[in-house]
Amino acid sequence: MTTDLSTDQQAAAGRPVRVMVVDDHPMWRDAVSRDLAEAGLDVVATAGDGEEAVRRARACSPQVVVLDLNLPGLSGAEVCRQVVGHDPSVRVLVLSASGEHADVLEAVKSGATGYLVKSAGREELLDAVRRTAVGDAVFTPGLAGLVLGEFRRLAAEPPAPAAPVVPQLTARETEVLRMVAKGLSYKQIADRLVLSHRTVQNHVQNTLGKLQLHNRVELVRYAIEQGLDDAV
Repeated sequence: MTTDLSTDQQAAAGRPVRVMVVDDHPMWRDAVSRDLAEAGLDVVATAGDGEEAVRRARACSPQVVVLDLNLPGLSGAEVCRQVVGHDPSVRVLVLSASGEHADVLEAVKSGATGYLVKSAGREELLDAVRRTAVGDAVFTPGLAGLVLGEFRRLAAEPPAPAAPVVPQLTARETEVLRMVAKGLSYKQIADRLVLSHRTVQNHVQNTLGKLQLHNRVELVRYAIEQGLDDAV
């Protein structure tokens, strides 16, 4: 009998992260796939256009999709929306030549949990994929502040009427959430609270479940809307 494991459980079991690479340039797609495979990651599929990316993602269930935005057919943002909409556990790391603010914000609003420009080095990409797999929000330096700023702007807009009752978080979950809202990585949170990396991940996963959110980016937005990023 087989048992499906979460991304964190698979990491703990020593299983390689399952990655799909989507890019319309064959040489770039092959080079990224090769770098990931040589680093011990499991490249389960590749795709060169939007429709193919959606089909293959649904067929092979990758944990992380490394996704270019400029694709023939469906745009990268639409691919992200469809893939995450079909399976919210899939994490999308955009790898794009564009560092334009509008592209970054569209990707995040479409469900991407990270954004890296193609000028990033090999080790930076490998680190970003591994961190994305365990739930970190990974952005090229300078872009994380942009995303947090946009969430703060959205949080300042008038709230929608009849907001649902929010489940009660524990004091520790709230403390972790406050640090997530400030942009700290899981490792930084673990160091500050003298906890293990896994314990921090568990708190975040429990909080996501209680709030019915899908990923860390949505969690950051929620925390900012609650004003937790300004808390001491």
